[in-house]
Amino acid sequence: MNKNYFTDSKNEQYEKACLIFAKNLNLIDDDSLEGVKKRCDAENIKREAQLKNGETFYGLTHFTFSEYLQNELTEFKLDFVSESKEIKKVYNYREISRKEAKAYYKSNKDLFTRYNGDRFTFREVEMIIKKRIREEEYDNEINNILCQLADR
Repeated sequence: MNKNYFTDSKNEQYEKACLIFAKNLNLIDDDSLEGVKKRCDAENIKREAQLKNGETFYGLTHFTFSEYLQNELTEFKLDFVSESKEIKKVYNYREISRKEAKAYYKSNKDLFTRYNGDRFTFREVEMIIKKRIREEEYDNEINNILCQLADR
């Protein structure tokens, strides 16, 4: 596949690691760039038909390969962070204790401060904190795959 889709080799490796993880989570069947191209083409055909039929849909009417890849990678991460049922079938999320969430809140107070200086209470942002911790878990999984790729 043409490497012009990537800004650099580090970015290419990161995106390949995300695709590998998505396949491990059964979100996709094919983690190759050719697989992404096939899914992109299928999505574009679907959107073209929806457009012709006057159906309303969210997003672009046509994806370039790069746009589709970024969209797909974003969806994978959001599915992981939101603990989708599909992912729970194949992945054991680690438990996030209330103590861990409170520690995250205390060490990241700047993230939970309003423009006038007052803070959101822990209760107000507890769900957001858990999602941020899940994002870190996702990033750790991707970093583990990157290490495996580097060892090859």
